[in-house]
Amino acid sequence: MHQFQKLNVWEKAMELTTAVYESTKCFPREETYGLTQQLRRAAVSIPSNIAEGAYRNSDKEFNHFLGISAGSAGEVYTQLELAKRLGYLPGERAEYLMAESDSIKRMLYNFQRHLKAKQ
Repeated sequence: MHQFQKLNVWEKAMELTTAVYESTKCFPREETYGLTQQLRRAAVSIPSNIAEGAYRNSDKEFNHFLGISAGSAGEVYTQLELAKRLGYLPGERAEYLMAESDSIKRMLYNFQRHLKAKQ
């Protein structure tokens, strides 16, 4: 079992999730059950899957959940790009959040490689 709260990638994912929630407050009301909800759910999925995987029985299982987290980071990136194109987020803010999402994805892939090397 890993202590996910001590993982830099988990902390960074929590910060991104908080920033996504803050940033989506200004989305149009008609997007409440559309892009807003989808983006928030994808963001929450990143740290949640890190935490769930940390409590699994093996590094192989943990690695699987890290892969799911990386996929969610890709979803967040895509949805932020869409929000930018639709004018829901200022370009600078969207670019910053997209860069954070991409950074988390790279951290997750590096962590996965580390776990695979241990097996």
